[in-house]
Amino acid sequence: MSETAQVRRPPQVLRGMRDFSPRQMLLRQRVIDLLRQVFERYGFDPIDTPLLEYYEVLAGKYGEEGEKLLYRFVDHGGREVGLRYDLTVPLARYVAVHRNELTLPFKRYHIGPVFRAERPQRGRYRQFWQCDVDIVGTRSMLADAEVLAVWIDALSTLRIPNAVVHVNHRQLLEALARTAGVDPALALPVYRAIDKLAKIGREGVREELIRAGVDAGAADRVLELIQLQGEPFEVIRAVRARLQEDAQAQRALDELAELFTYLSHYGAPSGRYVLDLSLARGLDYYTGPVAEVIVSEPAIGSLGGAGRYDHLIGLFLDEDIPATGASLGLERLVEVVDEYGLLPTPATVTQVLVVMVDERHQPAVLQLARSLRSAGLATEVYVGERRDLRRQLQYANRKGIPLAAIVGPDEIEAGAVTVRDLASGEQERVPTAKVAEVLCARLALRSGALEQEGS
Repeated sequence: MSETAQVRRPPQVLRGMRDFSPRQMLLRQRVIDLLRQVFERYGFDPIDTPLLEYYEVLAGKYGEEGEKLLYRFVDHGGREVGLRYDLTVPLARYVAVHRNELTLPFKRYHIGPVFRAERPQRGRYRQFWQCDVDIVGTRSMLADAEVLAVWIDALSTLRIPNAVVHVNHRQLLEALARTAGVDPALALPVYRAIDKLAKIGREGVREELIRAGVDAGAADRVLELIQLQGEPFEVIRAVRARLQEDAQAQRALDELAELFTYLSHYGAPSGRYVLDLSLARGLDYYTGPVAEVIVSEPAIGSLGGAGRYDHLIGLFLDEDIPATGASLGLERLVEVVDEYGLLPTPATVTQVLVVMVDERHQPAVLQLARSLRSAGLATEVYVGERRDLRRQLQYANRKGIPLAAIVGPDEIEAGAVTVRDLASGEQERVPTAKVAEVLCARLALRSGALEQEGS
């Protein structure tokens, strides 16, 4: 068989990557637009960074597990590069490069794709989008509270049900482990084991701690401490009493008390956040308060992670610049929004199809389309080769276009246009000068009904 006659493999998408239909993209864009509005209401400015960074920028920032998931290769120029794993390390590099241009505290948001070579599963892909807000240049707990308040506001705007922000403090975790008798050298394995409590349960975490070298008695004491539950200030008081001799623990508890006080002043509903002593967050660069937002239904896991990272930027500079931030995963957000129909979304951007009944009226049809676009209506003219009335209306129905503006001989003679609702079949003849007004009114009614249905 010749090379040209060889059977080619059908085209397919790389595993862990996805194509998106127009409807999926419209929903994603709507979610992004709403997030952007929330972020900007709090004074966060947008930035962007390259998808590719020098590998040395990314290396050593994500811990042993994260390092395995980095996409890393040598480009045609012989440079060792990597695809960005998150938006936080690129932000740290950005601050180092643009340090002299920034006004501190620097508040930025960044919405864009990141890449991880992990095993794909529901809500987890190799290419996915993150939606981050960060505040650089302050150690104030007001900054940590603000990024969590932005989270809560954003989730409320997206109508996400049952979303709860779980909050902890990395230094408090260290103190809990230390008080339980865990060797400080085992701190990272302890964090990683504790972080799996929701997935593998108490006994699973206990076994992991013991495998990591933690004494069985110490493992039991750690588990007892991290499973303290209750209203945040009640838990803080209980832990204060148990760790009253540990200065680091007291400082961490002071910061948590301050953070929760600020959250209440921001107006965050008390049921939307909890103090969760089992929350560890796997990334190595966190230094203070950490958080994760979780929904109980659907069982999709975390929607995002947050935390303070006071030493990360210092890895690129001769000075430490404190920072804190929060990240939401767009894929999981969209999945929850879509599953519950929280934001009804059209199948197409087109709002009106101008239908031409007779080819002789093409100038009038194109002129009408132009005037509707000028009025702000997304308007199509059917450009297929065969343009009979049935085919045009069939096209509109299949595409999900809600309204048709029909121009035929009778309409031309009357100086009018027939406006048809393609879902109900209801139609009316409207003077040409009033067409845009009538179409806008119909679309407003339709949009209001859809929003009410989704609320």
